[in-house]
Amino acid sequence: MTLSTERSLLTPASEALVVDAAAAPSFARAVLDALPLTVWTCDLEGRITSFNRAWARFAEANGAPRLADAALVTGRSIWDGLGDTASREQLERGLALLRTGRAPMVQWEFPCDAPDEERVFLMQLSPVRASPDDPHAITGFAFSTVDITPSHRSREALIDTGIALSRTLDLERVYAEVAQQVRRAVRGEAFCLAIAEEETGAFRVVHQYGFDRDGDRDGDESTAALAARLEPAWREALAEEHVVLRHGDRGLELTAPVTSAEGVLGAMTVRADDIESPQRLDEATRLLTTLAAQTAAAIERSGLVRRVEQKRRLEAIGEVAAGVAHELRNPLFGISSAAQLLRFRVADDPVVERNVGRILREVERLNRMVTSLLEYGRHSAAVLAPGDPEAVWDDVLEGERGRLESRGLVLVKERVGAVPPGGVVCRIDAEQLAQVFVNVLVNAIDAAPEGSDLTLTFASLPNGAWRCRLHDGGPAIPAEVQARAFEIFYSTKPGGTGIGLALCQRIVDEHGGTITLESAPEAGTALTITLPPA
Repeated sequence: MTLSTERSLLTPASEALVVDAAAAPSFARAVLDALPLTVWTCDLEGRITSFNRAWARFAEANGAPRLADAALVTGRSIWDGLGDTASREQLERGLALLRTGRAPMVQWEFPCDAPDEERVFLMQLSPVRASPDDPHAITGFAFSTVDITPSHRSREALIDTGIALSRTLDLERVYAEVAQQVRRAVRGEAFCLAIAEEETGAFRVVHQYGFDRDGDRDGDESTAALAARLEPAWREALAEEHVVLRHGDRGLELTAPVTSAEGVLGAMTVRADDIESPQRLDEATRLLTTLAAQTAAAIERSGLVRRVEQKRRLEAIGEVAAGVAHELRNPLFGISSAAQLLRFRVADDPVVERNVGRILREVERLNRMVTSLLEYGRHSAAVLAPGDPEAVWDDVLEGERGRLESRGLVLVKERVGAVPPGGVVCRIDAEQLAQVFVNVLVNAIDAAPEGSDLTLTFASLPNGAWRCRLHDGGPAIPAEVQARAFEIFYSTKPGGTGIGLALCQRIVDEHGGTITLESAPEAGTALTITLPPA
């Protein structure tokens, strides 16, 4: 039974028991004393007329005189125990609403300092009528209170989580904040958050606590073993789109899917052994569902902020690059003209000829860089429309056939899995995407050994995204070079400008996709581009 249902049942029951007490006092008293909530009544002047055993225990625990003898309490005014003005005014307003019939019941929450901790109670106030047929024949009022501390804490935890995550942009801090709030709200002794890789759908544990202590009983549970054990629950929760419960040797584990409108992000599992009732389990399930939704929103917000920051950085670099290129172009033209004039005037001097040739080669290299800078700086925003990126690849391969044949290379196209119904459709700028494909293909051709094969693999991912992977068998790229491959002006290729891959990343980012580079000895190099579904 949920808390809202309990509230709806409490007042009619207590009112009926008080009204029927004259007819069956022993039965009414036994039932009232058996209730876990406190119940007491007063007449229209506020004099206490009856109370149950739970109220007596509550009053004694909070400093009231011994109440074993009802005669010591009956007839005392409820106003005597109200020391603060706010409580008196609140009670007066509630009684006025009931007397005038403007409300069938009044309720409010109030804190109470218990010996061990502060607790929160729900007060419910109802009219006592002499006859059910006469709604205006009010003879007194019935009060009841119920302890709602767990629900109150859960509500506060959700509010605190929302506030904390709204201020957190770093992903690691997001994960740690979620774990802390889950521990507070659900009181779980172990927690694990896993994120699904966008391309493969494989789960990666990003934060956990408590599970690593399972080694005290069953041997140390590594992160990989933990992921393997919990993965079936994660996938079940994602498939069912709700919290999944599993009872195991280690206790009760609740798993919630972490999803958003953009797709699957991951799942979270909490182990809680102190859930003692179906009501508490229902509450923990609702809490975990809400926390998972807040986590998904925080992860997406963090990713959006990173993309916006990257876009602003690239735009700033582009503006500087265009300005520098514009300022360099005229001086380079002047240097080239002067060098050619010197070559014409001193045609018979081999030393002058050698140095003039060197000047002209450097000017040509700088001119290529200036052209690339202008291309990067004046790059127009992508105009996206539904299209097939594989068709763009077909056009690029047709145009670059001569370059492949000149080095004796054979490009093999493969598709992993079936083509989705309706074909591959992404939102693309076909012209700019072709520029990316040409750039990465030229890099692969330059790196591949003559007479070898290039492999171009297409795949449609479970989340609807499209992926292509271009692999060559060339020498491995060192790890430090891989880390900087997409930085502007960074290049290890002789005569390279370091702008090509940076421009490719910028275009792919504008498509909402990703571009990555992988390389290992004896495995060659693979460049992967992933685009989201239309």
